[in-house]
Amino acid sequence: MSQRIVHRPAPVTFNLSQLALPALRGRRLIRGAACRLISGVPTKVIAVANQKGGVGKTTTAVNLAACVAALGRRVLLFDLDPQANATSGVGVEKIEGASAYRVLLGEGGLMEKIQPTAFERLSIIPSEVDLCGVDIELARTDNYLHRAAQVLTPVLASGLFDVVFVDCPPSLGILTMNAFAAADALVVPLQCEYYALEGISMLNRVLTQVIEAGINPRLEILGVVMTMFDSRTRLGNQVVGEVRQHYGERVFRTMIPRTTRLAEAPSFGKPIIHYDKYSAGSAAYELLAQEFVQRLGI
Repeated sequence: MSQRIVHRPAPVTFNLSQLALPALRGRRLIRGAACRLISGVPTKVIAVANQKGGVGKTTTAVNLAACVAALGRRVLLFDLDPQANATSGVGVEKIEGASAYRVLLGEGGLMEKIQPTAFERLSIIPSEVDLCGVDIELARTDNYLHRAAQVLTPVLASGLFDVVFVDCPPSLGILTMNAFAAADALVVPLQCEYYALEGISMLNRVLTQVIEAGINPRLEILGVVMTMFDSRTRLGNQVVGEVRQHYGERVFRTMIPRTTRLAEAPSFGKPIIHYDKYSAGSAAYELLAQEFVQRLGI
């Protein structure tokens, strides 16, 4: 029997006019100075947020973004956390001046900060330590809570992405509030421990304030992701039960297990599906991505 030869496409080089192009269904080409692909569905901005650290927030931002990209969507990961863990998590080097710091302060444009990753259809706006100073400096400017929304406008108008994930800092400071003001919805990673329940209550109060104050009236919780789940512990199952009782269908069916492979993947600069595709963590995030895409309608 003759062997079938499969021709794989050459690696895609970074070009804003051809960035992470998926199938053409539902999209139209706009001709001008450059030909670019415009999606028939507006780009969605999703903030991945929890003010409590250590709940799997960045792990979820990186792996959900990578898995949604693997489903054929064009994804931009916006690292708004000064710790820059999402940046290193996709194998991008932390370089001085590469973050959105200057752009948020009114210098330059966000399109210039977009970088490719080694993973198809996944791009990133990296972070670095200089973002630590943004909270103080933005507080002195006008419309300081809407700067992220303003600088994201050209990115959304470009039609180059189906979804933008914003990895927020583990706090409710000005950077996180900027992400809330720019987002269409929130994805909230929640560790399966008691203190996590207190954290989401505080997040809910802030969400209500953001809506009622007119900062972003359309903001809502798209879904709660239960992370670091261990089915062998009574506490984990109790927390999941309480969260489902309070938030009902907003809790994603897929739960992310506590696994060694998930913890190892960032040190190799790879999302879990590219580090160990057949691991339990990879399977969980792939299922979560399918749920996410269905809920978001993209």
